[in-house]
Amino acid sequence: MAKPRLPKKTLDSYTIKGTNKIIRAGDCVLMRASDPSKPPYVAKIEKIESNGRGSNVQVRVRWYYRPEESIGGRRQFHGAKEVFLSDHYDTQSADTIEGKCIVHTFKSYTKLDAVGNEDFFCRFEYKSSTGGFNPDRVAVYCKCEMPYNPDDLMVQCEGCNDWFHPPCINMTVEEAKRLEHFFCHICAADDEKKTQNSHSVSRHSELKMDGKRRRR
Repeated sequence: MAKPRLPKKTLDSYTIKGTNKIIRAGDCVLMRASDPSKPPYVAKIEKIESNGRGSNVQVRVRWYYRPEESIGGRRQFHGAKEVFLSDHYDTQSADTIEGKCIVHTFKSYTKLDAVGNEDFFCRFEYKSSTGGFNPDRVAVYCKCEMPYNPDDLMVQCEGCNDWFHPPCINMTVEEAKRLEHFFCHICAADDEKKTQNSHSVSRHSELKMDGKRRRR
């Protein structure tokens, strides 16, 4: 006679096999890919369950997709550590978890002093069935009008506060690193016009003052 199945039990935590690292619901983890040549998958733990005996622990996960795993593929503005929070849920054996990781918000990621192997960032939610993104629009910068890639050096104009890629303004990365002040071509032109107008007004004022003195 077959043994009756024990009801699944929700666990508060789980210690990653072969480590002393503890995960809980809400944590992000790296999960071993079936193809050893591929990097581990990134997932968010939704629930941890056992079969009642504790010998078979499973995790309910929500997958993060890398840009190259999405329908549109990787684009120029995607960062090397960028992932998309998807609507794809799954149940996996806890044995496939390799370690913990951190998926930062885009803003907090850009403020990191150093990026480790366990650091990722997310600025989009991804609909795996349609290839759609939320938000479907983000701010763009530079003359090329591309979203910000935190892996690329950019310089900020002191006039308009827009950011520019060095190659887009005919500058090398080394030259950009040595800049103390930078004005884009539009702001530089506007500043030059203002300076010329200021000089013109100043000259007219001097002439008027001189004229008054002569009349006296």
